[in-house]
Amino acid sequence: MNTSPQPDPRDRPARLSVGVVGAGRVGPALAASLQLAGHRPVAVSAVSAASRRRAEQLLPDVPVVAPAEVLGRAELVLLTVPDDALPELVAGLAETGAVRPGQLLVHTSGRYGAKVLDPALRAGALPLALHPAMTFTGTPVDVQRLAGCSFGVTAPEELRLAAEALVIEMGGEPEWIAEENRPLYHAALALGANHLVTLVAQSLELLRTAGVEAPDRMLGPLLGAALDNALRSGDAALTGPVARGDAGTVSAHVAELRRHAPQAVAGYLAMARATADRALAHGLLKPELAEDLLGVLADGTTGTTGETGPTGDGEGSPR
Repeated sequence: MNTSPQPDPRDRPARLSVGVVGAGRVGPALAASLQLAGHRPVAVSAVSAASRRRAEQLLPDVPVVAPAEVLGRAELVLLTVPDDALPELVAGLAETGAVRPGQLLVHTSGRYGAKVLDPALRAGALPLALHPAMTFTGTPVDVQRLAGCSFGVTAPEELRLAAEALVIEMGGEPEWIAEENRPLYHAALALGANHLVTLVAQSLELLRTAGVEAPDRMLGPLLGAALDNALRSGDAALTGPVARGDAGTVSAHVAELRRHAPQAVAGYLAMARATADRALAHGLLKPELAEDLLGVLADGTTGTTGETGPTGDGEGSPR
């Protein structure tokens, strides 16, 4: 075992000066991670009080300046603004002459590939799209979470190795995404991560309404196991009353939701229909049970009997 002291990254010569345009939750964390790899943050732009606090916490002593000045000071610039603001920002920076030839310009939008940076490319910049597939809190824990995080990488072919090297330096795993596939890639991540938060929050609320005192403690092991099973087995991990074809149980669920949480009915029905389709296609839902179930899901009222039916054996699944 090697017990010799390891060099502090801060003692290494800085390789690139790093600037951040937009001190939201993502930019300061990426810049802090690049700093650990030996690069040197030199400037950050921040408008709101919250963004200034984030910059101070994650990038202490780095001056807060205007976006154009960030580009004037940095060799590597992170454009970490909301997706809808990115095209206008890039066009404005290019038109005002803020972009310098040879400057690495990196955006972190999941939606866009490298082409959104074309105005900067025409000004001589080197365009990279590096999207971390991670949720961010705006706190130092984000830097730790980048270890092993996948990044959606899109860049001109001649810059591919440089883009992947930056991701690796941040502790991430580069995953190449073709330019034309960026919107689909981003939709897939939003479907999984963003909607998951909504589903969990609704489930927590319903459990509280049902009298459960610690719904988070109840859901934690269940959802952790479900996520692990889904990642390992895909559709084969489907369980529960929809996958079993328990039309009566699903009908009872819908009735209770209409009484206690009518705002959750549409989401329940939509997800149940999607689950039924996948369970039927995968051979988990028996065709002879699917008709009654799909009838319930079509009108959101009752099955053929209008009563809660048998729950089935439900092996390995919660009722």
